[in-house]
Amino acid sequence: MHISVPATSANLGPGFDSLGLAIDLRNEIAIKPSRFLSVSTRGEGAESPKIKRNSLFLHVFNEQYRRLTEGEQPVFRFEFTNRIPISRGLGSSSAVIVAAITAAHLAAGVKYNKRKILNLALRYEHHPDNITPAVMGGFNVACLEGDRVYSKKRRLPSILRAVLTVPDRTISTNRSRHVLPKMYSKEDLVFNLSHAAYMTALFMTESWDQLRIASKDRIHQERRMKIMPELFAVQKLALEKGALMSTLSGSGSTFFTLAYADDAPAIAEALSKRFPQFRVMERGLDNMGVIGKA
Repeated sequence: MHISVPATSANLGPGFDSLGLAIDLRNEIAIKPSRFLSVSTRGEGAESPKIKRNSLFLHVFNEQYRRLTEGEQPVFRFEFTNRIPISRGLGSSSAVIVAAITAAHLAAGVKYNKRKILNLALRYEHHPDNITPAVMGGFNVACLEGDRVYSKKRRLPSILRAVLTVPDRTISTNRSRHVLPKMYSKEDLVFNLSHAAYMTALFMTESWDQLRIASKDRIHQERRMKIMPELFAVQKLALEKGALMSTLSGSGSTFFTLAYADDAPAIAEALSKRFPQFRVMERGLDNMGVIGKA
């Protein structure tokens, strides 16, 4: 069996915990029959003892496999190829969860659809902004009602490219949430609601040239960027070089820049020269979401 799942960028500025899109940067997992459990890992995080064990994947996989097989003990060889940077705001944890649930269904021989995978993933990741594009691909707007995710997807055209500026250090999710206030002004909430709604309309109608306006935020982004002040310069340079939008990816520390395909190489080059200590990647966007093949 083979499963692959894309990286994601969530929030996209004003769409806190509700907007996200998928990036063509995929983790892959090969699963083979075995007489005993074995795990091999290469790529991102392969030198980390915690990542080598893939404990999150195995926890979710085992739990779902036993549920689907009424308690059967899973014994497989898992071969992981990780390309999504770890703890950098590109949905690495959501990718693991989505891949594990998909893999459990394949291994158990149980039919599934993507909506089912998405709602099961919500049990492990309580915000839909990363898990939804990881499952569905494309640009997604998502909301929660009870224990279900309701979402709409828009496919992304090849005329757009992502430029990812990946810092050499992390911003922990706990710390990035701790810097957010418990109360917001009505004016800031209205600002974000209007900009998130406008951004959704722009993506759904492929009206890219106003994304710079729509991607502004007053809820979380600047507060989190202050943890790593260099990110303000990343955003400024990307926009000066012609980016359509440039936003903190999830809770950081990666900065996500969206650009026309013709402009993306020059933006990536400028960012690489200005921030040699950071990793800059130019990638396409993904419309497939999770893929599982037996």
